[in-house]
Amino acid sequence: MKAIILAAGVGSRLERSIPKPLTKLDNNETIIERQLNFLNEYIPKKDISIIVGYKKELIINQFPNYKTIYNKHYSETNTAKSLMLGLAKIYDEDIIWINGDVVFNKMVLEPIMNFNESCMLVNTMSVGEEEIKYTVDPNGYINQVSKVVSNGLGEAVGINRISKAHLTEFKKALEECNQNDYFEHALEIMVKRNLKLSPIDISDSFCMEIDFKSDLELVNKNIQKI
Repeated sequence: MKAIILAAGVGSRLERSIPKPLTKLDNNETIIERQLNFLNEYIPKKDISIIVGYKKELIINQFPNYKTIYNKHYSETNTAKSLMLGLAKIYDEDIIWINGDVVFNKMVLEPIMNFNESCMLVNTMSVGEEEIKYTVDPNGYINQVSKVVSNGLGEAVGINRISKAHLTEFKKALEECNQNDYFEHALEIMVKRNLKLSPIDISDSFCMEIDFKSDLELVNKNIQKI
């Protein structure tokens, strides 16, 4: 098992002069520090990679014990290409990957670590218009996943797993993505090719992506509880 944190983007909507994953929360943790602390309970440091881009030295200097991979095209590409870089030298392993701007409580990782197939963590309590949404087939596997899904059952939270059995094909799907595609487009490609991708509902746990100042304020209101 290996893990990848996607932390290359500028995160301009939060209006900070540092990489968004280095945003400090009111409990004195940064977003990425919190993610790493939780991941370390399941995965050793040597098996965790951080994809860096914008002001990469700030992340590299703070986390010298982790492997970092530089996306030199971070300003022109999106998470599909960052993830593709992270997977380039990984073979025959299950992979967990996390968007570097997601704040969650410890319990969120337990179901994905214990689920041995490809899956996507979802929140069924919210179906935002601008979020990645999904629907399922009669067997409960995801059959649609994108921002334009109609009648979505919930939304993706930015934490996913691909099994080693699907890794080679997933890499090919990432290669097919355009420069500005999110990694979810590769999942969409895979689903159309009959990937059995399970939604794992973590609605009962706190998990929130920070895009705007209002998101950060909401997280900080809850941080002592999570």
